[in-house]
Amino acid sequence: MNYSKKIMMSDEKAMRTSNTNRVFKTGTLLTLALTLMTTTAFAAERLRGTVSVDGSSTVFPISEAVAEEFSAVQPRVRVTVGVSGTGGGFKKFLAGEIDINDASRPIKESELEIAQSSDQKFLELPVAFDGLSVVVNPGNTWVDHFSVAELRKIWQPGSSVKNWSDIRADWPEEPIRLYGPGTDSGTFDYFTQTINGASGASRPDYTANEDDNALVRGISGDEYALGYFGFAYYAANKDKLKIVPIDGGNGPVAPSEMTINNGEYAPLSRPVFIYVRESALLRPEVRAFVDFYIDNAGLLASEVGYIALPDMAYERAKSRIAQNDTGSAYSDNDLLSSRDLLKP
Repeated sequence: MNYSKKIMMSDEKAMRTSNTNRVFKTGTLLTLALTLMTTTAFAAERLRGTVSVDGSSTVFPISEAVAEEFSAVQPRVRVTVGVSGTGGGFKKFLAGEIDINDASRPIKESELEIAQSSDQKFLELPVAFDGLSVVVNPGNTWVDHFSVAELRKIWQPGSSVKNWSDIRADWPEEPIRLYGPGTDSGTFDYFTQTINGASGASRPDYTANEDDNALVRGISGDEYALGYFGFAYYAANKDKLKIVPIDGGNGPVAPSEMTINNGEYAPLSRPVFIYVRESALLRPEVRAFVDFYIDNAGLLASEVGYIALPDMAYERAKSRIAQNDTGSAYSDNDLLSSRDLLKP
């Protein structure tokens, strides 16, 4: 099977079937590994039905890759993968409109209360690590790194930063044009909580879009642009963007597979999730898809630019599925420490 590495999405938020082509670095070895890892009971049984996935644009590339590979095993099961942002996805999820929500942050207390009040049960499954990436245009020759304090100065509510020179005096006296995810995005929630101290706390005068590819286009076409999104979208567009190292207190560190995995890229490393409706798991096609997802998430996450979790984390996820262990292990925890729950 041939693929292109580039992450592609339309500007629409509507659901769509997965049809993006990618190139696997490991070629036939990865295909073989996926085949061997498929749950044999479900592979032997030809299932029918539909599985609906929506939510985070950050998690979208992983779910899209899983859906495409799953279709080779179960061609009669139609998997739709949409993008409406983590918050938008949870709205659909809690309204019973979708089976699975992609989420780039843990479920919020307000969302959990809705689920509890309507007696909706779900399984929370971490699937990969991401390093939220701050990027500028390749023509930007002055930015070498940002401190967390500088990011806060730029993005906090009421920020007075209008020109690059407002950040550092020796930078150009040119307007800084900001790009970032919309307010329904889990990436927005994570960034604002981590950098500004409160989820949703952000200056409003920036170009917002739930489609990270639209953000890539905007930043790559504007020399004075600055923005942020998930690492996979930088990894797929390295020729169009310049990554900015972040100083979290121990010197500037750029996101990479190594620095995200070992926690050196702080404080912008995070786990990403899928949330599965308990009632949906009773349908064989959904259970088969979720089992396939967890079996192959590490391989496919790495392929599309994210970082695989430790093997122990996937084993825990399998155990939660087998035991129907519902509820959230993350909602009561600070986003900055939720990563620690995944350690072996």
